[in-house]
Amino acid sequence: MSPSSPASAIPYQDDVLRKFVLAATFWGVVGFLMGVIIALQLAFPAFNLDLEWTSFGRLRPVHTSAVIFAFGGNVLFATSLHVVQRTGRAELFGGPYLGGFVFWNFQIFIVLAALSYVLGHTQGKEYAEPEWILDLYLTVIWVVYLVAFVGTLYKRQEPHIYVANWFFLAMIVTIALLHLGNNIALPVSFLGMKSYNVNAGVQDAMTQWWYGHNAVGFFLTAGFLGIMYYYVPKRAERPVYSYRLSIVHFWALIFLYIWAGPHHLHYTALPDWAQTLGMTFSVMLWMPSWGGMINGLMTLSGAWDKLRTDPVIRFLVASIGFYGMSTFEGPAMSVKAVNSLSHYTDWTIGHVHSGALGWVAFVSFGALYYLVPVLWGRRQLYSMRLVSYHFWIATIGIVLYITAMWISGIMQGLMWRSYDSLGFLQYSFIETVAAMHPYYVIRAFGGILFLLGALIMAYNFWRTIKGDVRDEVPYDTAAPATARA
Repeated sequence: MSPSSPASAIPYQDDVLRKFVLAATFWGVVGFLMGVIIALQLAFPAFNLDLEWTSFGRLRPVHTSAVIFAFGGNVLFATSLHVVQRTGRAELFGGPYLGGFVFWNFQIFIVLAALSYVLGHTQGKEYAEPEWILDLYLTVIWVVYLVAFVGTLYKRQEPHIYVANWFFLAMIVTIALLHLGNNIALPVSFLGMKSYNVNAGVQDAMTQWWYGHNAVGFFLTAGFLGIMYYYVPKRAERPVYSYRLSIVHFWALIFLYIWAGPHHLHYTALPDWAQTLGMTFSVMLWMPSWGGMINGLMTLSGAWDKLRTDPVIRFLVASIGFYGMSTFEGPAMSVKAVNSLSHYTDWTIGHVHSGALGWVAFVSFGALYYLVPVLWGRRQLYSMRLVSYHFWIATIGIVLYITAMWISGIMQGLMWRSYDSLGFLQYSFIETVAAMHPYYVIRAFGGILFLLGALIMAYNFWRTIKGDVRDEVPYDTAAPATARA
């Protein structure tokens, strides 16, 4: 195939992308539902049902794994394999076989991991709960994904590798390194689920937060920045504001992020120099993060009017705003003086969800809304009005969630460090729990709104795939959906 071959002549492997889109939508609803359930359990303990399988301790990792790896993972598979084919003008390496292997085995892994949590099998490591045998299974899936992605890059028809692919590739390689380094374990028996990590004590904590923070940094940041750098320009129909800035953003981010993990371990047995190192690199992350935010927002130069007419653009732009806010708040919370108040409180929960819901979920929604008409060859989405409803309902849900947790967390931290005139703690632990109850109720309500928005999206996708169209003007009448691929 010559470089001048039209895009329509390239047999893109879109069938597997459609599967990933459907799986992401399904797991998103499941993950958000689990989040609502555990939020209700914290506000109203009766929702634990007095059953070990439905207790908060077992459903919480189901929620985190479902939203991060099931929803977020399927979004990353769909978008990365879409972007690498389109920007390279090359068919997916391995055709439907490697893509199908990754899809089906990843879904099986998700189900097995969720069942293991409910049944009480876990390593007890944040974002790394699956036991050793499931970790090995995931490693095989991830290696096949790497082969498919790199193979597609190798056979590309375009000489240039677009920057979004840099972010995707950094995500794939670094997550592989983190997964292997953090999950080196010794099984109790060959067929048994239980294993013990080779590290212990402070070494285990250091390794875990090197993994945990960089799972955020490379899975939930670098991978989704790849989404931003492709789908924002495509939807806005504008070039990236500064390609040079995107390259600086990439190299600065991947160099600095890998060192930031120790800020999770302030005031612990970790050596003070390591804590300070993590804090220093976290503060330095402000620069590349905000450079990327500015690059994303300024891409809309000359197209800001689309915010009035295209709610998909609203999702993408709002996500960039949340990215900027989260990457300001995170470094601020890494400073030891701030961390002494925020650590172990709900402030951290608010920070995590401002990034997870506002940045990761919103940019995912924007990409999915772009992909569904393109992959199914539809002229437009079933209803742009429903997209707008989704945006506003979800935004209100996020604002309720994160503000409730900010207030609850700061109050919690202040109560914990409040002393009376005799030097005794002024509040008992149960008093802090009682004071947080109203904010837990608000958080649960915010989560319900976010779940409602995801259900609206799923309904919109269903009607779009069926080929239904409401009597609305499409956002773009210049070209058919296939030309926007």
